[in-house]
Amino acid sequence: MTDSNALQDCLDAAYYYLSYRPRSEGEIRQWLDKRGFASEVVETAIGKLREQNLSDDFAFAKFWRDDRLSFRPKSKRLIKRELRDKKVASDIIEQVTSDIDDEEIAYKLGSSRLPTLVHLDYPAFYRRLTSYLAYRGFNYEVIKRTASLLWQQKEQG
Repeated sequence: MTDSNALQDCLDAAYYYLSYRPRSEGEIRQWLDKRGFASEVVETAIGKLREQNLSDDFAFAKFWRDDRLSFRPKSKRLIKRELRDKKVASDIIEQVTSDIDDEEIAYKLGSSRLPTLVHLDYPAFYRRLTSYLAYRGFNYEVIKRTASLLWQQKEQG
C-alpha cells in the first residue's frame, strides 16, 4: 500500500469515527492506533484534521462540558476526570472548567429530585438526596449545604 493510500484510509477511518460525535485528539489517535495505522500516518492525518477544523481539543472540551452540564449534570471534579480520560491536556481542562459552580449544579439537581422526595421524613430525605448527589460527584460540603437548603424549602412550602 502506498503512503497516499494509507493516509487516505486513515483519514476515512477518522472521518467515520468523528461522524458520531466530536472527539479529542487523544481519542482519535488511540482509535487509529488500534486500527493498525502507522504512527507517522496517524500524525499526518491528525494534522490534516486540525487544518480542516475537525480536531480541536479546546472546542471538544467546551462541547463536553456543555453537554454534561445540560444533559447529565455532574460535578466539576467528575467533568475534569472525564476530560482527562479523553486525553485532553490539563491546561485546557482547567480553562474550560474554571467557571463551573458545583453549588449551583447541585442545587438544580436536588431541586429536580424534590418532587420524588417530598413525602419522606428528614433521615430518608437526607439519605436519598445525598446518595444521589454523591453519585454525581459532589463533595460532602456541597451535598450537606444543598440538602439542608432543600429541606428548609420543603418545610416552608
